[in-house]
Parts: sequence; structure tokens; C-alpha cells
Amino acid sequence: MTRATTVRAVLAAAVLLVAVLITLTMSPRLGLDLQGGTRMVLQAKDSGTAKADRESTDRTLEVLRKRIDSLGVAEPVLTRSGEDRIIVELPDVQDPRKAAEVIGRTAQLTFHAVQGPGTTDGSGAGEGTTLPDEQGRRLALGPAALSGAGVKDASASFDAQQGAGWSVSLDFHKDAGRDWTRLTGEAACHPVQDERRRVAIVLDQQVISSPQVSPTVGCGTGLPSGSTQITGSFSADEARELALLIQGGALPVPVEIVEQRTVGPTLGAAAIDASARAALIGAAATALFVTVVYRLFGALAAVALGAYGVISYAALVALGVTLTLPGLAGFVLAIGMAVDANVLVFERAREEHAQHPGRSLRTSLTAGFRHAWSAVADSNVTTLIAAGLLFFLGSGPVKGFGVTLGIGVLASMFSALVIARALTEIAAGSTFVGTYRGVNGIASPGRVRTWLNRRDPQLMRSPRRWLLISAVLVAVAVTGILVRGVNLGVEFTGGRLVEYATSRPVDVETARSALAGAGFADAEVTTAGAGDISVRTGELDNAGEHALRAALAEEGGATTKVRDELIGPSLGDELRRNALIALAIAVLVQLVYLAVRFRWTFAVASVGALVHDVIVLVGAFAWLGRTVDGIFLAALLTVIGYSVNDSVVVFDRVRELWAKARREPLGAVANRAVLQTVPRTVNTGMGALFILVALAVLGGDSLADFALALLIGIVVGTYSSVMTAVPAALLLERGSKAPPPVRKDAPRGRSGAGRRDPLDNGARV
Repeated sequence: MTRATTVRAVLAAAVLLVAVLITLTMSPRLGLDLQGGTRMVLQAKDSGTAKADRESTDRTLEVLRKRIDSLGVAEPVLTRSGEDRIIVELPDVQDPRKAAEVIGRTAQLTFHAVQGPGTTDGSGAGEGTTLPDEQGRRLALGPAALSGAGVKDASASFDAQQGAGWSVSLDFHKDAGRDWTRLTGEAACHPVQDERRRVAIVLDQQVISSPQVSPTVGCGTGLPSGSTQITGSFSADEARELALLIQGGALPVPVEIVEQRTVGPTLGAAAIDASARAALIGAAATALFVTVVYRLFGALAAVALGAYGVISYAALVALGVTLTLPGLAGFVLAIGMAVDANVLVFERAREEHAQHPGRSLRTSLTAGFRHAWSAVADSNVTTLIAAGLLFFLGSGPVKGFGVTLGIGVLASMFSALVIARALTEIAAGSTFVGTYRGVNGIASPGRVRTWLNRRDPQLMRSPRRWLLISAVLVAVAVTGILVRGVNLGVEFTGGRLVEYATSRPVDVETARSALAGAGFADAEVTTAGAGDISVRTGELDNAGEHALRAALAEEGGATTKVRDELIGPSLGDELRRNALIALAIAVLVQLVYLAVRFRWTFAVASVGALVHDVIVLVGAFAWLGRTVDGIFLAALLTVIGYSVNDSVVVFDRVRELWAKARREPLGAVANRAVLQTVPRTVNTGMGALFILVALAVLGGDSLADFALALLIGIVVGTYSSVMTAVPAALLLERGSKAPPPVRKDAPRGRSGAGRRDPLDNGARV
């Protein structure tokens, strides 16, 4: 065993040990659909400057969403109810009272000049407000010079060197920064220790800090925007809470918590058990498939996939990511897709062994890892770019998807390039594996590759034909969107929330089955206390409400309506806009990255295939009349990552072969590249399809649409990465004047001596 293999084995063992310890000692945070949580109903109130109407309530909802994100509550659900109420559902909240305190704070931050000491009767030297400072001494304050709306950023920091303790640093927007400089410049015109040299910072009519302007600041000069700190003997928690309140922004109107209760999960135990059973069966089928195709090395890759599952789950738990049922399904799907890196390596090793039969098994395997590295790196980097941008630019479920996706990619690379490599290299050095070469799985080229080599189909002879087929698919999809329309879920459209009290207890699964039988299959059902059932649907008229109540009465006996409210969309306008912006920027950055790493023609073709997949998937759901909701959004983001990943693998092979045969027509090179990557595409797709079919058949109604969207997306993405992206690149290259790529091992210098293959010992016969 070489030193590098030993290092990989030790590193793999250490990481796996830590992951197992985290898994055994820490509990995951579960979402509302799996565990339930806290539901609060907030009532918006009129203020002196704003009326609590639909518009101001919607703006308040978005500010609350930012605050909840800052609190670390993942996957919250916020909806407007009626004109002036907001329903907040927080999964797995440990301290509902603390959350309620932060959420309900008005956070009206203002900055005032101090005009002198105040008196207990409210009078003072100025005409503004009189409030006590941090020590209880009353100050006469001038009118607000600027508000918290002018704050660009706020962060809590600890000053250990000066002993000042915790403080909050502020950075203002441009215009507000000028107001701040003018305010502090006027205060600096008064003598040191004069009350008028102070500036009062007021939060919700309470002075939280009233510092003196430093003696070093001259009259009329003032403090610049970025050097402002709020001090006030804060604890760490108080400083962080103040920073997130300021950062999240002031509520446009005050809110009052009129109801707070604990709600049960939206999915019953039967649905969760069915989904877990489907996931286990699908993962086992994937492991069995990999073992059958690649034999011993496939079995070792299956072990590495199991390690991947433990590592990525431990990372999700350690980072406090909230796990929902679609998130868990996506996590299980990632196990099927994580096999992609192993398949890439094994297929390249098969090629190396077929081209150089005299090489040792270990040498062919090492060459497989070396040649597959660029495709693995580029495909995963593009996915990480998308995950990072979705996290930093998105919000709510989009941000959570970015975290899960990023963790999955990193764990997948570690599993394939460290754990699987260590295991296979150790096995390759075994005398038994070397003697009985049919056992290892890479000594034979495989049935798919053998069939393709024998038939040698010329798929790229007429690229326009494939683009025409893709155009027809897009046209059919667009027609479905225009004719049938997109059936948006309650998260996008809003709907109706009805709560019932039943004389007999009814569990979630029974209630959902009863409603599905009455034609309300898309209704979201939760328990809301003893004998109470809460139902959230899309548009529902009074006749539909009577039918819904009658369906529940068949299971729960006498059923009384407790609450009936119209609700707004939980995926509000700002969240949808942020999601689209994050996705657009992610695609643009991927386009730039692929253009730099490959060619602009390859990059444009890859993004074109991605857009093709998105349109076809949305159109398919339109024709089928299936609901487009938050679960569909997660599936769509997964398909986008899969599409780019597939295209990168194909174009990586095109670039490699073209560099070796610069004078050969690009169409012939592309055809050979496609045929060489087909075995990898087929085997990777099969690994994902096993899990998806299991989720669709056995996972129950809760995951049927999710699995269906991914099934359609992966089939279409596999097709488009070959039959849309490659033909599009061929046509674009006809108008490009850029020269073919250069081989990485091309001869350099006048001597013509190139870099020697590290697997070549230099001996010649």
C-alpha cells in the first residue's frame, strides 16, 4: 500500500468516525411536516405613519421573514391571513417565547440630537421627546435626524483589547451616512461633558445608547458612516439580537401576537414510514446495481456511498439544518447521484485497461482517477457555485436547498475521491484480485460499451435533426403552459385556511385520506390541539367547504368549524423574486465559468440545454395538471444541477478528444465523445432512477409529485445533455474562429520533449 493510499485511508477513517459520533450523539432538527412546531397568529395594527392594510401587512411579512432567517429558523412558513393578519409557523423551535419576543418587536430605530437634560414632567431644553438614558437620567431629545431604514449593515462584535465588551457596529447608506455625519458634527460643536455633545440612539421609544461624540471630532466635521458603534453594556445575546433587529429592518406597522399554539406534523407516521421504506429499498437497489455492473469495485463503491450518507447526514445535523420530507427525499436521491463520480472513474479505468491490456490493474485504476478528475471537478464546481449563490441570494426554502445541495456535493466528492479510492486501491493491490481479474469489474469493457463499439452509430451526423426534436419538445411544453395553464399550489397563490373541531380524534393520515377521497388531494392537513384539524387549500368556495367538512365528519363524527380565513401566498412576491434573481445569477456565473474552463460555445450550449429542461418539465406538469408548489421548486432546482453536471461530463470528453485530434472534423470527435460517455450516463441515470421509482411507487401521495418531477427531469436532462447541448455546440462552432484546444501534455520547447505520463517509467523495447 502506497503512502498516498495510507493517507487517504486514515483521513477517511477519521472523518467517518467523527460523522458516526455526531450521528449517535446529536438529534436532527425536523420540519413542520415531520415533527410539527409553533404556530403564531400576528395582528397588524395601525401606527401614526401607516395603516394596517394588505400592502403594509405584506411588507411586514417580508421583514419578519428576514428576522426569522437571522434567528436560524430554517424552512419557516409565513402567510398573510385576510387583510391584516400573518400566520407564522416555526418548525422545531426550542424557545417559542424568545422567538415571539424578537418577531413581535417593532424595531423602530431612530437617531436624535440631545438638546439638554429633561425633567420628570416631560419638559426639557428642547421641543422633542424626553426619555431616560441607560442610567435612568432623563434627556430632552430633538426630532429624529434619521431612522433605522438608513442602516445598510449591522453586526455584533466583541472588543477584548479596549475592554468595551459587546457592541453593535453600524454602516449607513449613502444619504443616511451624510445625515449621520451632519448630526455628529453639530453635536461636536458643544464642549466635552456637555449633554448636548451626546447623540441618542432610540429603539422602540427606549434609549439604548447615548454616546458622547469623541473629543477628537471637530465642530462640523462629524463621524463617517462606517465608524459608528452602539455601546451599552450588552451581553452577547443582546448584541446579536439588536444587530439582527436592525439588519432585518423596522416593521412597517406594529404587530400583536393574538394566538400561539403548538401544531402537529403535516405528515402522519404512516407517510413518513412509507417514505423511509421506499428510500431504503431504492438505496439498496442502487447499491446492488452498482455491484452487479462493477462487481468487487462496485461493492466497494456501495460501501463508500453508505459512508457518504453518514457523512452528509452528520453535516446536516451538526449545522442545524432543518430536515423536511422533500429535503430527506432529496438527500436520498443525492446518494443515487453520488455514484456518478465512481461511475466516471470506473468507466475511464475500463477504457485505460482496454487500450493498454498489459498494464496492471492498479495502474489502470490510477489512470481512471487521473483522467476523470477534470470532469468530476468541473461538474461539482458548477453545482457548488449554484448552491452558494442560492444560499447567499435566496431566502426561505431556496436558502435551505442551497445548504443541502452544497453539503451533498462536498460529501460526494470526499466519498468518491478519498473513501472509494482508498478502498479500491487497497483491493487492486491484492494478489487474489490481480489473479482473478474478472472479479474486479474494470477488466472487461462492459456490455453497453461493447455494443456501441460494434455498432458505432453516427449520432452527430445531422445535429440539426436533434435540435429540431428538442424544439418540438419545447413547443409542446409551451403549448401546455399556455393552453392548460400552470396549476400553482397554495404557496404561490394563497387560498383558504379552515380549522375544525371533531367529536372523535382524527389523525393526520386518516384526515388526508378522507379529503383525498372527496377530491381535495392537494390539501395540507395538520393537527392543532385536541380534536382540532387544520386544513389549508387553494381557492375554495362555500360549496367546497361544505364538502370538505362532510368528508371529515365521516371520520371524526360531529365536526364544527372553528376558524375560516383567506390566506395569502407563503412564497411571497419578494421570496419568489429573490429566488429567480439567485437562479439567474447562478446560471450566469456558471456560463462564465464554463466559458473560461471550456469554450463559450460549450457554455452557451450547456445553458441552452438547462433552459430546455426547465421548460419541458414545467410544461409536462401543465399537461398532467399536477400542482406546482414548493416541493416542485426543490425538484426543479435538483434537475437544473443534474443537467449542468451531465453536460459538463460530455463536453469534458469532447475537449479531451478534440485536443488529441485537432485536424479531425469536430462532428466526428463529438460523436466519439458521446459514445464514450454513454455508459457513464446510462449507469448514473439508472442509479438515480431506482430510488425515484421506489419513492414514486412506495413513498405515498406526499412524495408522488416530487418523484414524478425528478423522473421527468432526469430523463429529459439525460437526453438534452447529449442530443441538445452537443448539437447546439457543433452549430455554434461553425461560426467560431477560435482554434481547437491544446493538449495538456503537448510537447513544449524546441526540443519537442513533452511532459511524460506519470504512469510511464520511460522504459522502451
